[in-house]
Formats: sequence, C-alpha cells, structure tokens
Amino acid sequence: MAENSERKTLDERAQMSDIERLRHSCAHVMATAIAKLWPDAEFAYGPPVENGFYYDVDLKHRITPEDFPKIEKEMKAVVKANQTFEKELLSRAEAMALAESGRLGALAEREQPSRFKIDLLNDIPEDEEISVYKNGDFWDLCAGPHVGRTGNCKAHKIMSVASAFYKGDAANPQLQRVYGTCFKNRILLDEHLEKLEEAKKRDHRRIGKDLKLFHIDEAVGQGLVLWLPNGAIVRQELQNFIGEQLNRQGYQQVFTPHIGKLDLYRTSGHFPYYSDSQFTPIVERDALNKLADEGCACGELSNQLNDGIIDGFLLKPMNCPHHIKIFQSQHHSYRDMPVRLAEFGTVYRWEQSGELNGMTRVRGFTQDDAHLFCIDDQVQEEIAGCLELVRIIFETLGMKDYRVRIGLRDPNSDKYAGDPANWDRAENALREAAKELGSPYTEELGEAAFYGPKMDFVVKDVIGREWQLGTVQVDYSLPERFNLSYIGPDNQPHRPVMIHRAPFGSMERFVGVLIEHFAGKFPTWLAPEQVRILPISEKYLDYASEVENELKAAGVRASVDHHNEKIGAKIRLAQLAKVSYMLVIGEREQESKQISIRHRDRGDEGAMDVSAFRDRIVEEIKTRAL
Repeated sequence: MAENSERKTLDERAQMSDIERLRHSCAHVMATAIAKLWPDAEFAYGPPVENGFYYDVDLKHRITPEDFPKIEKEMKAVVKANQTFEKELLSRAEAMALAESGRLGALAEREQPSRFKIDLLNDIPEDEEISVYKNGDFWDLCAGPHVGRTGNCKAHKIMSVASAFYKGDAANPQLQRVYGTCFKNRILLDEHLEKLEEAKKRDHRRIGKDLKLFHIDEAVGQGLVLWLPNGAIVRQELQNFIGEQLNRQGYQQVFTPHIGKLDLYRTSGHFPYYSDSQFTPIVERDALNKLADEGCACGELSNQLNDGIIDGFLLKPMNCPHHIKIFQSQHHSYRDMPVRLAEFGTVYRWEQSGELNGMTRVRGFTQDDAHLFCIDDQVQEEIAGCLELVRIIFETLGMKDYRVRIGLRDPNSDKYAGDPANWDRAENALREAAKELGSPYTEELGEAAFYGPKMDFVVKDVIGREWQLGTVQVDYSLPERFNLSYIGPDNQPHRPVMIHRAPFGSMERFVGVLIEHFAGKFPTWLAPEQVRILPISEKYLDYASEVENELKAAGVRASVDHHNEKIGAKIRLAQLAKVSYMLVIGEREQESKQISIRHRDRGDEGAMDVSAFRDRIVEEIKTRAL
C-alpha cells in the first residue's frame, strides 16, 4: 500500500468513494483505540489507501502483531458506542490553539503539543477551510469526509505495522505506520482475507525460491534479478512465443548497449528531469580526475552534469533513444514505412529500497520493447497491430479478464512536450483503438508520458488482483526532438510518428505475475520440467533412460529421478516441483514398452505407448495449450 505524498485538495477529498469514506472513518476509529491504550501516542495522518487505510503514529511503545487483538478490542468498543462523526469548522488560530494544547489527535488535552498537527496546519492554504472531526472524546484535524457514525465500521481488521518517515522524508522522524482494512460487512471482509491468504500461498518470492526460478543476492544488489536455469527456461519460452508473433508482423530485431551518453538522454528529455528515478550518471575517468584535482565538490559535480557542462554516461532508463538512433542511421523513404524495431532490452531505474518487491518491482528489468516509426495515416493500423499482439498473449496465457487504461495529458500541466494538435490526434487514435478492441476502458488525465499519451493493459488474475502489464504509447514529441525524417512521395522530408509498445512490459514483472497467476503450475509449454520419469527401482533405470532420450529427441524437457526412494516419495517430490507429467515405470511398463502416466493436477491417467504419449505432449507444447 503506497502513500500518496501529494496533498489532496478539498474538492479531491470530497470525491472519495463510499468505501474510501468508510475506510478513512475506520482510520479514526483505530486512532481512537490506540489513543485509549497509549495516551502518549502522537498521530500524523491516516488516509484511505488501496484495500484499506493506515495511520502514522509516534509512540514509545513498539506496536507488534501481538498488540493487534487488544487494538481491535478497543475498536469494537468504539464501534459499539456508535459515536457520531461531528465536523466543526475552526479559524486557523482556534485550530492552532487546540494543536498547541495537545488536543488534536488525542482524547484530551496533554502536556505535549500535537506537533504533527501543527505542521499539517501550516501546510493548509490560507484560503482553505480548517475543520476538526470529533467522535466521542477523540478530536482530529481532518478535512473529511466521513461516514455518519462509528457503528458503520464494524467489519474491520488490523493488518500490519511498518516504519515510515513522516511525509516520506528520511530527514523527518520515523513513525509507526499501522495498516488496517474495513468493508461494508463481514462477508466482504472475510472474502478479502481469504483472498489475501490465497495470495500468500501464491507469493512469487516463495514459489520462485521453491522452484529455483530466480534469486536476488545482496552481493549483486537489491532489485537486480538473477535468473536461475528454471526461470531462464520460462523467460526464453515467452521470448520465443512473442518472437514468432514479431516475425509474423514484420518486426526487425535489434540490440543496443546498456549505457548511453548523457547528451542522448538530454535530447530525449529523460535527463535531468527524471534523474531521481535513474541511476547516478557515470563520469569519464579523465574528466573525473580533472574535477577532483580542481577540488570540485559532489554538489557542484551534480550541477555540472545537470547543466550539460560536463558529459558522462547513463545506465539506460529507456530503450527508445537507442532505437531512434538506429532509425536515424539510415535514409528512409515513405515506401520503407513503417519501420518496426524490436528488442528484449534491459533498462535500469532507481527504485526506493522500500518499494522493491521480488520480481514485480526491480531496479533492472528487460522489456519486450519495440518502436514503430510510421506515417501519420498509418498510426491507427499500427496501433491495431500492437493490440492484436496483446490480445494473443493474454488469451494464450488464459488472462482474458483485462481492461484498458488510457493515460491522457493534463491540459493544466506544463510537463508535456510537443504540439497540442499532435496530442489531440494521438489521444483520439488510442480512443478509437480501445473501442475496436472491445474491452472496457477508462481515461485518466495526467497519466500520459511526457512525450505522448499511452494505453496500459490492466490484467485481473485468477484470484481477482489487478496487475498493470503491457503498454502502447503514441509519440509525436521524440521524432521532433531528434529531428527524425523520411522522404515522402513529394521528395520532401516529413516527420514520422513513433509508437512505443511492450506487450509483456517487464519480463521480470510479467514472469512474477505468471508465477502467482498459475501458483507455479505453469502450462506444459512453459514448465521448466515438463516430464519426470519415475522408475520404481534401479532395475528399470535403463528403460527409463530410453524413454527420456526419446522424449528429449522430440524437444520435451524430461529427466529421470535416480534417487533410491520409494515411488510414493518420488511422486511427492515431483508434485512439489510442479512437474507437468510423471511417468511411472515398473516391470509391467518395461515388458509392454509402455509408461503409466500421472498428471500434476488430474492424477492417474493410465498406461500408454511411449510414442503415443510423445506425440500427445509434443502437440500440447506446440499449441501452447493451457
């Protein structure tokens, strides 16, 4: 659950949904309970967030999960009292007097002032009303809105506790962030808790370790994924799959380096404006030594890099500037258009350590990236081709429940580059494409990339969680920044339109999502180990090897379990490894030249000739059956 660090306006707060209003109210109920248990608690703020709420509190007592039952007991008492949430408008002086007396975020006046409330009061614009909400004896500085009474917050639960810096700034005090959730009724709460329990079982970090798919090592660095052999198989199969589709659609494969000169990213607009989310630039050794000899301080070095006084290199945060340079390296006629360049390119972003999460939030990731350079009247058709690719991927993987989110520019913001008329054309092209796709779609102001509007694909997995995966973006800005051109039928240079697209998005994130979607039980074509042959004893090892060789010759990933274990133990080990098929071999199978088939999910499927099973599984793999 991420904090939204930007302060919401009163109008934005008034637009809270019913469930957000309920959860915001329950945050006050939880704060009331904590204040009863620990009167010295000093509260910062408690907003609703995705799937729940939190409240940040400064408290000598370290809250642990062992404290949750007694906090919930006090919350139930507040709910049972059915206290009214009363709003009272105050002048700034009145509110400040209450804060100075320690009354805000508390059950009574205290010796110490409500220091966080004082700070928050100072953040409130002069022309904005100031209000206090009261429920029982608990008074809190709050703009609202709330439900009518605490009795509406019956279906609640404390979920976790973590550390968080006040206002997300490491220079500020570190507080305890207590998370909770609340629903309209107990049935919805229980369903949510069951879903969370199922999510724990499917956690890709645990399954990834059990199945030896990936590893993250502190010696390598946080957020930098090491793909183990089993995980590499899954990734390579996905790359082969999309590679077939790219060949069919006329893409050209390219490769680009992992770094580029800062001037490249200055031209694209990625540096220094997005430097907070990028790795620190690399300065050439000679230049660095010269600056060191001159006594250049780190701050001055940073300023010179940002101002372009000295150059350097950057671990690439995006592949697009490199692909632009590939396009620009050749002369293009309108007859060559569109030019479709594709790459599984690794990029690097500086994510905060607290936001890293296994494979789904990393610092180095590989995109199934492509950039299409086309004529203006080809845009609609090219977007349609991108959407066809997305549809094929999702349907092949059984992820048919998805929606489209169109990110538009905010007309009131100056962060967007380019001609407004081009933006209008690009946004309309995405709208039309979304309509043709036939999936539900929403439009979100202010969510466009700085160089163009985008279309994100939000997929719902088998337990109802949503993941943002693939993206398509239309860009009139970067071709302008890099002065790209092609020769038109009039023998004059014309500006191409650029389309960015990545159906998987990040390979790391996509595989992490797939691990959880399938709970590690990949369809046979993706499974690292498709067949494990289980001889009942050593007497049948030679025949088991014959079966293994025949399957491997047909391209099946098969192995023989050579352990001196009973067959039941071998089956259990194969089940834990989530192998698609187990082939049991004993005396009967050896004499009849057959195998006894056991499927991971369907169980015993009886005996079959080896050649018949080989043909069956090869067809299952070829068709990428689920």
